[in-house]
Amino acid sequence: MTDLLERAKRWLEADPDPDTRKELGRLLDLASSDEDPSQQARALGELGERFAGPLEFGTAGLRGVIGAGETRMNRAVVLRTTIGLARYLLSTDEASARARGVVIGYDGRRMSRAFAEDTACVLAAAGVRAILSPVPCPTPVTAYAVKELGAVAGVMITASHNPPEYNGYKVYWGNGAQIIPPHDKGIAAAIDASPAAKDVPRMDLDAARGKDLVRSFPNDLDEKYLAAIAALSVRGDGDRSLSIVYTPLHGVGNRHVRAALAAAGFSRVTSVPEQAEPDGAFPTVAFPNPEEKGAMDLSFALAEREAASLILANDPDVDRLAVALRRPEGGYVQLTGNQVGTLLGHYLLTRTPACLSEDVPVEDAGKKLVIASIVSSPMLGAIARALGVRYEETLTGFKWIANRAMDLERAEGLSFVFGYEEALGYTVGTLVRDKDGIGAALLFAELASVLAAGGKSVLDELEALSRRYGLYASGQRSVTLPGTEGLAQIQAAMDRLRASRPSRIGALSVLAQSDFQAQVRTYPDGRAEPLTLPKSNMIALDLEGGSRIIARPSGTEPKIKFYFDIREPITPGEAVSAAEARAKARLAELEEALSAVVGV
Repeated sequence: MTDLLERAKRWLEADPDPDTRKELGRLLDLASSDEDPSQQARALGELGERFAGPLEFGTAGLRGVIGAGETRMNRAVVLRTTIGLARYLLSTDEASARARGVVIGYDGRRMSRAFAEDTACVLAAAGVRAILSPVPCPTPVTAYAVKELGAVAGVMITASHNPPEYNGYKVYWGNGAQIIPPHDKGIAAAIDASPAAKDVPRMDLDAARGKDLVRSFPNDLDEKYLAAIAALSVRGDGDRSLSIVYTPLHGVGNRHVRAALAAAGFSRVTSVPEQAEPDGAFPTVAFPNPEEKGAMDLSFALAEREAASLILANDPDVDRLAVALRRPEGGYVQLTGNQVGTLLGHYLLTRTPACLSEDVPVEDAGKKLVIASIVSSPMLGAIARALGVRYEETLTGFKWIANRAMDLERAEGLSFVFGYEEALGYTVGTLVRDKDGIGAALLFAELASVLAAGGKSVLDELEALSRRYGLYASGQRSVTLPGTEGLAQIQAAMDRLRASRPSRIGALSVLAQSDFQAQVRTYPDGRAEPLTLPKSNMIALDLEGGSRIIARPSGTEPKIKFYFDIREPITPGEAVSAAEARAKARLAELEEALSAVVGV
């Protein structure tokens, strides 16, 4: 206990923020007093959580609950992180760091503006120009700005779709993609060597602006981004009068998405009024993630009143897109990320609705490239191979998709068309080297309009693709285990799966087990072969009949995630609902069997 209290006191003394100093001081008073043992125990437990080790800087940057302490997101953490980033950039290429500067964007979450301004002031003090967004902005705009403005790096202050109490610090390299090794490790080492927060040099914001060490985004940046988004269009026809309901879920997407849709001729777009403006408290949703139950309820209600054909939703920083469609019998169905990714990928490759009799020829197919994360549905890969298009899989996280695309563009002259991950993340072409919920929203609306003009719906298109390539069904189970005890439980579950090397999961035989942390694939007969993807705490089980299970801890949340993929053929004349019922039953069996193996 003494060591914990001393660490907390040292942190308090070094914290320049009076608000978090006050917060931590109250906890220390309670933890040091024995007048109420139960209250003291709670305070000590809270301090233990806040000082369980520094908030880890990884390939996703930082993300954590806002508050005082080394495992929380606060100004002290941001100051030390930024001086580490500045020193790493200067040590890597000092001339470029000083000449090109760092782009800084921030969303509408609590503390986002303060964290962004602190970032700018530390960079300015280090002699590195900061190019700061004047207002809250979408993550894809920040990623675009890094490339467009020729910056050496970028920082986006956001916690994406996490709960309201979170915020984060996301870092881009000068290529516009999120950092990957060795830069993540280099920056982390520089942060570890950073001085105490109170000793981090900061320049006054107004003084920095006066010395041209802090600039705002150019006035025409949004205009250029929206013009570039419009140029992603595949077809200019379609019924642009279809009714669309849109929600940014209290995030920063309303202005950009509405402008992009309006410029493309979509005249009947209605935003959910209660969620249209940025609000870091997210008052109408328990969890601002369009995948979470209840998050889309207001959108569904408004769509019913408007008789809308299509619902589009972004998460708060606008890098993800959710889609829901009106059923012929009434009501709405929300598509999965895999379904949206497959539909967009096929449309971008063929520029036409599905052809059941033969594959649509793709111009220069051998030079085209699509990429999906390894936990996404294999269906896009099946489509790409049938069309003669190059298909690649990467580890989870869009940083891997973007960087792999650039590697193949340089090495083999391939043309990157589309990338996606099942967690509602998509990017079209090379405009944004990260998830872009604005571009994806525009292209999906275009797809829906083309189908509508031909008397078809998106659901018709999805059925046509399933009949052509097979019904690919995917399931996911996430188990949330918060705190340090939860992290230990998550790692124990992964260790059990590694050690058990099951020969069967339910009724299906395991054909191979891939351990991406050990970078080896093993087979039941004892054979082993190396894996080429980077190390990751992830395990994949290849099952008979083409089924697959993947287990991995989340990189941004206290969760362990399990992914299930199966392919169910549809016989000629069979109702799709029958194949869907079979697939649903098989997924449930796999989920139950795996739970018995891993113990969560």
